[in-house]
Amino acid sequence: MTQTLHDAQENEARDTPHGAPAQCTRWAILAVVLAADVLDLLDATITNIAAPTITADLGGGAGLIQWLGASYALALGVLLVPGGRLGDKYGRRRLFLIGLTGFVVASLACGLAPGPVFLVIARLAQGAFGALVIPQGFGIIGATWPREQIGKAFSLFAPVMGLSAVGGPILAGFLVDADLAGLGWRPMFLINLLLGGAALFAAVRLLPRDTGDRSVRVDGPGSALLGGALLGLLGGLIDGAGNGWTPRAFVALLLGAVLFAGFCHRQRTAPNPLLKPSLLRDRGFTSGLTLGIVVSASTSGLLYVISLHFQEGLHRSPAGTALGLIPLPLGIVIASIACYRLIHTLGRRLVLAGLLIILAGCVWLAPLSSADGWTLVPPLLVIGVGMGTCFGTVYDITIGDISPEESGSASGSLSAVQQLANAIGAAAVTTVYFKAADGGEAHATTLTLTTVAAAVTVCLPLVTLLPRKAPEGGH
Repeated sequence: MTQTLHDAQENEARDTPHGAPAQCTRWAILAVVLAADVLDLLDATITNIAAPTITADLGGGAGLIQWLGASYALALGVLLVPGGRLGDKYGRRRLFLIGLTGFVVASLACGLAPGPVFLVIARLAQGAFGALVIPQGFGIIGATWPREQIGKAFSLFAPVMGLSAVGGPILAGFLVDADLAGLGWRPMFLINLLLGGAALFAAVRLLPRDTGDRSVRVDGPGSALLGGALLGLLGGLIDGAGNGWTPRAFVALLLGAVLFAGFCHRQRTAPNPLLKPSLLRDRGFTSGLTLGIVVSASTSGLLYVISLHFQEGLHRSPAGTALGLIPLPLGIVIASIACYRLIHTLGRRLVLAGLLIILAGCVWLAPLSSADGWTLVPPLLVIGVGMGTCFGTVYDITIGDISPEESGSASGSLSAVQQLANAIGAAAVTTVYFKAADGGEAHATTLTLTTVAAAVTVCLPLVTLLPRKAPEGGH
């Protein structure tokens, strides 16, 4: 999920106001919010499966493969915190409806894209509108569910998201293989017209009206600087890796660095910054932030590379690739559920365990780059268990020493940073893969696994700097 339950329960759960909807209506509202989150999760991952098919149809080569995932995560990460504040300012219902409408239209644009550039722009739009939808959901639930029942509502998120994480790529793979009406990969996006349209129809009828608070301030310049900086850095990295390190690539990197410096200055001087400077003075928070960025980036890129390996190296179909990847999200779901009960007992030791398990999975999988079939199931499951153990705990542990007044801001910032790390990882790790592909696909996959293992190893000492425990009641 793109916002922690801790943040939601602390900041949004409250007694149901007078005139709150009846119980059946509350369940329907919850279903609408869950549907929006499922759409976000599906569209964040479907291009992992379909990227080779899309590039074979539209062209664009390795650059398009890298941008397909990075563009969505980039826009979502940059606008996630401002999207939440816009909902506070103008009303959550209004932003939810605007965001969901835009998301459906952007999905249509993706499905009809005539070329690579158009598709990347449409993916950016998808992520941007998704960032308007997702932050509103928890606030809407908090406004419509009684305080004593809100835990029941939130308890449904983990299993629903888990099923979506497993079933979404499978659906995408089979839609691509089915080649409905000769449309190839396009129904993978066009299905959002049905799913998103139904959710939008229900949202218009069910979501409660709220006026918002016009005094809430949104740091638009900060978001623009961050978005421009990351577009420049990612653009330079992808262009340099794909077309050689020409002056254009270096100019993009330089522009990104200048804009990022401007963003950092803005965060020190803005009255309501995206990331409070006081949080960066907390050693535990900065350690968790750094660890989360490195591991999120490396593992998200690894997921992309494993999917490419299945299709380019093992010559599996998109559906076969999706089925072959099932052990990985299954491991994530299993570990996340287990860690829910263990986090307050084991604390940061769970993060260490997760990193070591990811490392073991990468070491196990690396020599099997030319293998296929059931041989790949155990190491993929192990990597998934490691990811679920680490990411099911690291961000909750990170805010363990943060004051209650700042924990909401910290949680929202960490959620956004995780998405940005996904964008960086999709570009950086696949760059390693494509640069090594001249030595053979199996060599490229092995080198990528080695790079990810090295990144995880570098993060191990950071665990000792994390807070020992998550905040009580925070998970």
